[in-house]
Amino acid sequence: MRRSFFSALAPLLLIAACAPAPMSRASSPSSAPGPAVPASAFSAAFAPEGVAWVDQGQACVARAPSYRPACPRLPGRVSAVGWNGGNAWAALPGVGLLVTLDLAARSVPVGRVVALSATRAYREDGSAVTYDGAATTGVAGAPSAAVTGGDGQDYVLLAGALLRVSDGTVLERVAGPLLEVTPTGARSTNLPSVTTLAGTYRLTGTALQRLDAAGRVLKSVPHGPGRVGVVGGDLVTVSPGGAVRVFGSDLQPVSR
Repeated sequence: MRRSFFSALAPLLLIAACAPAPMSRASSPSSAPGPAVPASAFSAAFAPEGVAWVDQGQACVARAPSYRPACPRLPGRVSAVGWNGGNAWAALPGVGLLVTLDLAARSVPVGRVVALSATRAYREDGSAVTYDGAATTGVAGAPSAAVTGGDGQDYVLLAGALLRVSDGTVLERVAGPLLEVTPTGARSTNLPSVTTLAGTYRLTGTALQRLDAAGRVLKSVPHGPGRVGVVGGDLVTVSPGGAVRVFGSDLQPVSR
């Protein structure tokens, strides 16, 4: 039953430190020179394949169904992570590259990227490229977050507002600090959250909550700060430090 709740929306929810697992494909340490990344920087991207996150400049990926974290050594500090073509990607602004985090090693020269969606990499000046490095529609200025919505369009947080990238329309003039994918696009939120057919799930900093359509809390379980999303048929959370947890639609933990 758990999978029946989430599977219908999983394609719409692509996005939006851990147990060490060094990889040999990158020889330079993650402490290589590069732009400063705030010590508090933590973000995650979810896709049917798994979850990727960046914590204090270190990127990791955990693929379903095992969700075993892999944290490769990379030639610089990471500014953002994203999923595209079944691959988990990290942006390395110090060396101007997008690189894959596992599977086949790939790197694409893109410049100083500050945000990733499922389709684009956004640079410091707001210009954007695809994951193949081809120029595409961007925005005027560096977005603080980006996501590909349920309608296939890109949305960004820029100077405190929520914008649709394709036409520059401002959807929210005073936006929250986070982005959530919806079936028809995206919206800003103040707390990490994800909406499925079973309801909305959010992390408050002390609990993982399930809410109904009216915003009433149906169930709550203890949980620290982190991010929450859907991976295939799983409700998945990841916390600073790299703890990945999997839940059913009723917030019962799922063994792995």
